[in-house]
Amino acid sequence: QVQLVESGGGLVQPGGSLRLSCAASGRIFSIYAMGWYRQAPEKQRELVATITSGGRSNYADSVKGRFTISRDNAKNTVYLQMNSLKPEDTGVYYCNAEIRASAIRGDYWGQGTQVTVSS
Repeated sequence: QVQLVESGGGLVQPGGSLRLSCAASGRIFSIYAMGWYRQAPEKQRELVATITSGGRSNYADSVKGRFTISRDNAKNTVYLQMNSLKPEDTGVYYCNAEIRASAIRGDYWGQGTQVTVSS
C-alpha cells in the first residue's frame, strides 16, 4: 500500500512563507513525476507545480517567481517552498505522485493540507 503524507500547512500573513512537505511510503519501486495541486473553496482543483524524477519543474503562472518545488529522491519526498504568499493562495494543497508499486504504475494523492493566507 502506497501512502502520501503532507505536512507544513497553516495560517500565515500575506507576504509570509510556508514550506510544504510530502513523503511517499510503502512498497515503492519507482517514483516518476511529483507535484502539488490546490483547491480553493468553491473552485476546481488546479495545478500549482510539478517536478520530474530528473528535476525538471513546471509552475502555474500565478505562482511563478514565488513558489519553488523540489524533491529528495532518496527520501521519496517532494517539497513546496511558498514565499510572498497572497490571500488568493489560500486553499487545500494536495500532493500527487506517479508511482510504480510492484507491477502497478498509478497516480496517488495525499490527504491534503490547509494553507490559509490572511491578516
